[in-house]
Amino acid sequence: MRSARRLPAVLLLAALTLSACGGGQEPADQDQGAASPGEGFPVTVEDGTGEVTIEARPERIVSLSPSSTEMLFEIGAGDQVVAADEFSNYPEDAPTTDLSGFTPSVEAVSEYNPDLVIMARDAEDAAAQLREVDVPVLLIPAAETLDDTYSQMRMLGEATGHAQEADEAADRVESELDAVVQETTEEVGEVDLTYYHELDDGMYSATSQTFIGQVYERFGLENIADEAEDTAGGYPQLSAEFIVDQNPDLVFLAYEGEDAVADLRGRPAFDSVTAVKNDDIVQLDPDIASRWGPRVVDLAESVSEAVTAAARER
Repeated sequence: MRSARRLPAVLLLAALTLSACGGGQEPADQDQGAASPGEGFPVTVEDGTGEVTIEARPERIVSLSPSSTEMLFEIGAGDQVVAADEFSNYPEDAPTTDLSGFTPSVEAVSEYNPDLVIMARDAEDAAAQLREVDVPVLLIPAAETLDDTYSQMRMLGEATGHAQEADEAADRVESELDAVVQETTEEVGEVDLTYYHELDDGMYSATSQTFIGQVYERFGLENIADEAEDTAGGYPQLSAEFIVDQNPDLVFLAYEGEDAVADLRGRPAFDSVTAVKNDDIVQLDPDIASRWGPRVVDLAESVSEAVTAAARER
């Protein structure tokens, strides 16, 4: 179990410098005379690496994960977020900065004097440096299932003092997504449709063993990427020949580009693919399609519209 307290920015920077110089700086004294923690704190939550204890309600959160940023605002903790990474562009009030979530700079993060930093699971080195100077850090893994999304929302609620709001938000997202699926199923019945989800024009895809694959699975769609010889941990690169041979009924493009649909249409032999012939190519909002958070309902609605349209063609 890790326990941490907030340090003033000046002390934090000094501690980081000494640590980087190998000065053997001991963590700052645990001030036993500090103000009493807020209601519900200290609280112990479990992130992607284990238990983390947060002594007091965080008031200066730095979020380096767009999905987490969206969750924080959804659960009512937006006012506590003082900085977010360069890709945290939603909601509009998110304090987007030039901070990198992929290669976090401990020094740059520390300038915001955070009392909680939220990072992606693969930022363990930066997390360790911050924890050395008693800055609480939560490492959030990529969601592999829809349940992971709901669990992460609830965990962030406990960590930020919004447990009840987070619980209600998670329930709301889950029920809204369920409603979209149910309404679609009631309208079109059980479908027998295959699909291809393209992450980029290099023809990387996602299998049903991923978060995005689970969304499609809720609609009863069959994923052609599951048939790949090497599923590459859930994100295989498919060949054009494989895609044409699998002949998907639907194609979803999860990236930007005004010509993306036209370019796919123009690939050799793609004019024989059912989705291309029936104009069932859907270009998704790349942010919504890649973030596990409250906007998964928006993604489900896009899939619903595509499934409904394709089912009516039959």
